[in-house]
Amino acid sequence: MAEFSRLAKAAIPVYGIPNPLSGREIEILGLVSEGMSNREIADRLVISEGTVKNHLTSILAKLDVRDRLQATLKAKELGIL
Repeated sequence: MAEFSRLAKAAIPVYGIPNPLSGREIEILGLVSEGMSNREIADRLVISEGTVKNHLTSILAKLDVRDRLQATLKAKELGIL
């Protein structure tokens, strides 16, 4: 029974979304909410602009939104930011 309880807890979505954001995705979303461009985020995090775009694509899908503004608003609504 303890094993089932542990697995059930692990399956609970974080922040009310079925596929939780990773730490890096939350970090990038925070920078997006500050109005930073993909290039600025890439420079700040020392990653490629393509990597930022990949993370943003994942963020938008996980939050079920279409753009950066909607992602920021939903993240604030869910308490992620």
